Amino acid sequence: MGLVTDFPMVVNQTDTHHCDDSHDLTASVLPPILIIEMMFGLPGNLMALWVFWFRLKHWKPSTLLLFNLLLADFLLIISLPFRIHNFLTEEYWVFGEAWCRINLFMLAVNRSSSIGFMTAVAVDRYFKVVHPHHRINRMTTTQAAGVAGLIWAIVVALRVPLLTLDLLRQKGDFSLCRSFDSYEKTPPQIVLHNFVFVAEFFLPLMVLLFCTARIVFILYRRQLDKDRKVRRAVRAVGAIVAVFIICFLPGIATGLATVYIKRFHPADCVSYRLAAQLFTLSIGFTYLNSALDPVIYCFSSVMFSNVLKTYFNKLGLMEMKVRRRSTTSDG
Repeated sequence: MGLVTDFPMVVNQTDTHHCDDSHDLTASVLPPILIIEMMFGLPGNLMALWVFWFRLKHWKPSTLLLFNLLLADFLLIISLPFRIHNFLTEEYWVFGEAWCRINLFMLAVNRSSSIGFMTAVAVDRYFKVVHPHHRINRMTTTQAAGVAGLIWAIVVALRVPLLTLDLLRQKGDFSLCRSFDSYEKTPPQIVLHNFVFVAEFFLPLMVLLFCTARIVFILYRRQLDKDRKVRRAVRAVGAIVAVFIICFLPGIATGLATVYIKRFHPADCVSYRLAAQLFTLSIGFTYLNSALDPVIYCFSSVMFSNVLKTYFNKLGLMEMKVRRRSTTSDG
């Protein structure tokens, strides 16, 4: 059931059934949410692609990182219609076993790569403000492409085991396409998938909070609160942290809560069902990242926001001030 679905079910390697994890609420609530996210995410990312590809004449390292975040979003946009259909049909997967693996793999790669590039952009802002003379700030576009390639390589290496596992399960007359399910013995691929799901939230979160705290500290210690470049860097990192928490915290919180209930209060089926349904519904937040990432582009790149402002000004929709480019903001 998508990237995060049924993570709570993989708790006890010998337990093949527990409380009935009915997802009636999911079938009625989640599809409209995902459709709305698709309606906002697709045009927003197409607009971003147009700006990056046709309007930005000078690419800098930070621009390249943001573009790779955009590519990660398109993995979700391609996969999302199949998940919407899956929920509308009460999880009856009709697209075959091969596409089930590929679909879940793409969703997993989207989550991991989005987190990876969000973190990379925040670290770039951190060095621009806190260590302005560090050699990392002299990184070329070619070197930034190497960093982006390394992030993709790590993400794919951690997620490719999903392609080696049959993820299509039979439940009566239904074929269920889920990242996780109950197993008599949990496959190593699922153990790795579980580990990555948790680690890729907490480790980047610590990095993001550290970068934010250090930038704010430097801002006030050096009395740079009136420096436009520094304030823009603070807003950029703040936007990344906000999108990160909004999109990925609900899944982790409800997933771990479900695991806790099943392991330490196995008889409390009411709480388990509630937590499991909230966990499943949390993918609505996870998939929201493709619709919110254009906000990161605007806060992180003066060039990107200037192109959009100029475009809206020409349309006569509103009058927006176009700012001069900032090296801190655009790297």
